[in-house]
Amino acid sequence: MKKFILAAIVSLTAVTVSAQEFPMGEKQAHPQTISFSTGTQGIGLEYKYSVTNAWGLRVGGNVLPINAKNIMQLSGFHANSSMSGKFANAHLMADITPIKSISFLRVVAGGGYFIQGDSHITVNPTDTYKYGDIVLTGDQVGNLKLNMDWKGFAPYMGFGLAHAFPKNKFNINLDLGTYYLSRPEANIDATGMLSGNATQSGQFQKNVSSYRWYPQVALNFNFKL
Repeated sequence: MKKFILAAIVSLTAVTVSAQEFPMGEKQAHPQTISFSTGTQGIGLEYKYSVTNAWGLRVGGNVLPINAKNIMQLSGFHANSSMSGKFANAHLMADITPIKSISFLRVVAGGGYFIQGDSHITVNPTDTYKYGDIVLTGDQVGNLKLNMDWKGFAPYMGFGLAHAFPKNKFNINLDLGTYYLSRPEANIDATGMLSGNATQSGQFQKNVSSYRWYPQVALNFNFKL
């Protein structure tokens, strides 16, 4: 009986040591990372999961606030112009390594849903203007606002440089690609003497209907879990 107990203790100890040491030498079967990105689509956060050595999945989101001043000039018309808006999306992508010998090159495909995708251009006259014998201030002339909204689903295609998953604890890689946004909804809001421009909303819609490509350049900072 004592020999049996001793043998059991030795076996249990061996199993415990093996269970403690095996993960240290084992390569992680499905690497996972948390990634922070910055680029043309603003700042982003992603979770990445390696399904096989050849491809992995990532899910995340990006936010890009827009705020710019004096973006356009109109000949013979003095005005302040500005652009405001926000793009925010949730996306699912696949990283695919098509050629094993050049594993640093990835094909990236997927899509995102733009929860927000709006842009607004505002024009405010700054000079006084004569209308017959009447002198009007900029406020009396009114203002003009061009509104565009790309909210909705957008497929994505591109490629990446450097490995999707770090070999050690951390790496940096680059993504280059483009979203193909949904057809924008567009209209013109106008006040004062400029209010007549609102009737051109239909033409404005046609003019921007082909503005759907959204190029992406993203630098990703990947931390292995």
